[in-house]
Amino acid sequence: MDTQASKKNQSIHAFTNDVLGQHDATAIAQLIRQKKILPREVIEASIKRAEKVEPQLHAIVCECFDKALKNADQIGDGFFAGVPMFFKDMTLVKGLPMYFGSEAFEGMNPAKVDDPITKQVLAQGFATLGTSTMPEFGFTCSTEYPHREDTRNPWNTAHTVGGSSGGAGALVAAGVVPIAHSADGGGSTRIPAACNGAVGLKATRGRLLLSSSLQRQVVPIAIDGVITRSVRDTANFYSEAEKYYRNKKLKSIGSSIEPLRKKLRIGFADALPDVLKADALTKSELVKAVDLLTDLGHELKPVEFPVSTRMVADFKLLWSMNAYMVNRFGKMLFPKGYNKSKLTSLTQGLANYYGKQMHKTPFFVRRLWKSKQDYKAFLEENKIDVLLTPTLAHRTPELGYLGADVEFEEQFERMANWASFTPMSNAAGCPSISLPLGFDEEKNLPLGMLFWARHGEDKLLLELALQLEEAAPWRTIS
Repeated sequence: MDTQASKKNQSIHAFTNDVLGQHDATAIAQLIRQKKILPREVIEASIKRAEKVEPQLHAIVCECFDKALKNADQIGDGFFAGVPMFFKDMTLVKGLPMYFGSEAFEGMNPAKVDDPITKQVLAQGFATLGTSTMPEFGFTCSTEYPHREDTRNPWNTAHTVGGSSGGAGALVAAGVVPIAHSADGGGSTRIPAACNGAVGLKATRGRLLLSSSLQRQVVPIAIDGVITRSVRDTANFYSEAEKYYRNKKLKSIGSSIEPLRKKLRIGFADALPDVLKADALTKSELVKAVDLLTDLGHELKPVEFPVSTRMVADFKLLWSMNAYMVNRFGKMLFPKGYNKSKLTSLTQGLANYYGKQMHKTPFFVRRLWKSKQDYKAFLEENKIDVLLTPTLAHRTPELGYLGADVEFEEQFERMANWASFTPMSNAAGCPSISLPLGFDEEKNLPLGMLFWARHGEDKLLLELALQLEEAAPWRTIS
């Protein structure tokens, strides 16, 4: 860890008076369609921004800047044609190697094909600039490493960007790109969105196509997604994604998404009974969100969050089961060149933890699958349309708190005490969205608030998010 950078507690961003300005992806795409700016100008500006901040952010794994410039004049007709973006380093992008954030994949060859989710994203016209950082296999919620530079939070470089889509969150918040691909298996889109003052939707399970790695999940709770700076970018992304593939079992998001104008019944909670409570700052910011929603005409009521100590333990077993599969069967699962001796101590600790308790697998898997019904019953019992919680239980920690050198048991306890609000929606398969409604003035860091809806009600969450963004626009780092 760079202690000198930590002491400065500095912020860093790339926003400047170029063609990107402070525009979101929707505005940039519109300017390109109107021929007010050229795709090449946009890509060049984004590359210059990346080169400016990357030496301090450490958010990029591989770049393909030359290829993006070469293809700048050959954009398609998708809604986001010409808008630059990065893919998370767990997704096959033709021509780029994939490492899963791990040193166990050193020397990997470039991918020969695109993943299904890559094709669904690129069909919208995005220009690929490269891949973004993540912690090893996404097994922790901070993008830190044992033998290379940690990814830093652009709001305060002494602090974590969250994870596992940490690089995506940093690049979006710092203004390098307005939108970036992410993936979420327990909060990995919403946690970095919260840490970086961005918008992060974990959609209903099955709404998007999956990367090949996520197709191999034993318990399919992780899904792909995006991190953005504006709600309309997230809304437009999912609207356009439906034109490439639409799951007909789910309600369509459609193209006419407007700020919500009807009254909702919203339950709120700041604690997991017998598990954890939000810290004083987070709780006070939640109260402000409750007051804002009340002023907008919604009916608010306190509820008891439906997560038990058993659920936390079950998710720990699922997490560790994934690590066990990587550790035990990695040579079968991954390309030639995989070297498990280079796995981090966290991955090895998780694998060992599961190895001692694998006899519990049928029971915890059954309980996790039952989460969908439990969550539905919770909403019906409390007669609420939407649930509100903090995205994270306490303020964003400094780098090192969840560092790769922290002992497994201590690191996992710290993760559970910070990020136990998010996993429930993965298990239940329901949509939830993190919005930057709170702020830590002392540390100059955003705080996220998490909104949950019924299975398939992604559009309702986006409409509510648009209403909140309109009523109380969130801060930008510039």
